[in-house]
Amino acid sequence: GITGAGVALDAVARGYKVALVEKNDFASSTSSKSTKLAHGGIRYLPSFDFPLVYEALTERGLLLQNAPFLVHPVGFVLPIYEGDRHPVGMPFTTPGGIGLGLMLDVGLWLYDLMAGRRNAHRHRRLSRSQVEQLAPALVTQGLKEGFLYYDAQTNDARLTMMVLRTAANYGATIANYAEVTSFVLEDGKVCGAYVCDQLSNREIMVRARYIVNATGVFSEQVESLTGEEPQIEVAPSKGIHLVFAREDLKLGKDAIVLPETDDKRILFIVPWQSRAIFGTTDTGSGDLDHPVATREDVAYLLEHLNRYLSVHLTEKDIVSTYAGYRPLVKPRSTKKSSAQLSRTHAVLESSSGLVTIVGGKLTTYRRMAQDTVDVLNRRDGSKPVHPTENLPLQGSAGWPKKQKVLAVQGAKLGLDADIITHLGWSYGTEAETVMKLVAEDASLGQRLISDLPYIRAEVI
Repeated sequence: GITGAGVALDAVARGYKVALVEKNDFASSTSSKSTKLAHGGIRYLPSFDFPLVYEALTERGLLLQNAPFLVHPVGFVLPIYEGDRHPVGMPFTTPGGIGLGLMLDVGLWLYDLMAGRRNAHRHRRLSRSQVEQLAPALVTQGLKEGFLYYDAQTNDARLTMMVLRTAANYGATIANYAEVTSFVLEDGKVCGAYVCDQLSNREIMVRARYIVNATGVFSEQVESLTGEEPQIEVAPSKGIHLVFAREDLKLGKDAIVLPETDDKRILFIVPWQSRAIFGTTDTGSGDLDHPVATREDVAYLLEHLNRYLSVHLTEKDIVSTYAGYRPLVKPRSTKKSSAQLSRTHAVLESSSGLVTIVGGKLTTYRRMAQDTVDVLNRRDGSKPVHPTENLPLQGSAGWPKKQKVLAVQGAKLGLDADIITHLGWSYGTEAETVMKLVAEDASLGQRLISDLPYIRAEVI
């Protein structure tokens, strides 16, 4: 996933010889099941988790800088209704809800300030009519006012791929469908791993000076391969999303925040091409290899969607669902529910020498990788350097100029505007390679799905 990809890039950029193996396909688990956001995590402000928010906002800024084709600012409309007591998951309230608007305003100013000079846009207060204009599907009864604040949006799977491609360009060896089945131990220390090629069922042994376990919700399972008890408990928290046709929700260019749920969560409706993504939940665990959206999960989301939107949607309106597990860190002594656990990360060293990185979120993958490779630097007795802070991802170099060139090339090939935008936002400067395939065979410019911008050339 994104964390392992980030560790591979950070390590190879510091001069290490790196191999990365993944048991399935890249980003096939948690790293393709997100809300597609690179965000600071506004819901962590009410719980005063300021270090996490500051870290995530810093990393959001670096993503906007280092992957400008793949990460884009997006506005979020936050409506405020009469009777709201815990908007954006506030754990406390005021008598009659008086002053909550002011408190939210202060919180959003803090959000902007923590983003610093890399902030996309400052938030602003909206009148009732402005909220209705930006989000026409919202229920108007009881609507008082609202806010418009900004975060960023990204294609999580493409981000993982571009981090991997960048690492490969720096010399990392990377293989998918290659599962670690056991470790090589000498004098109680890990010095290698047995890797099974899932396609040929052939097993090979790979030796390494250091081994990093960056397997998310599978971290405990992998750590137990050393024969030791895992140091920390991973509490998988399932998050599901519903996908709708964008027009069914009357969704414009801005996302919508549903301000209050029965369990004090925060739900997003996010525009995604001709679709709208709605989520997410925070429920317990199940089959880690096959997370699914249950009828209860779907009913929960639909109930809140129909509470706040004037368009009444049912299961029949759902285009698809997807689900994934957050790898939340849980000390073995705590009894907190998954919804109460922080999204912070931890780098752990076992007595066997295995280094495990757990927790975190998509937005903070680079910082997680940096903290992990810092541990390896300290083992080597060398001063940590942080090259990925200003390292453009594959497809970013010369992007603003290339974007204009691609628009001209795409138009000459007869590609629709949404396809040209999609190719640029998915591949950056490398979209030219996809377009060359279309130039050689016009049939490869055909859409795979009539109302989505994916074309046949991308499969190749």
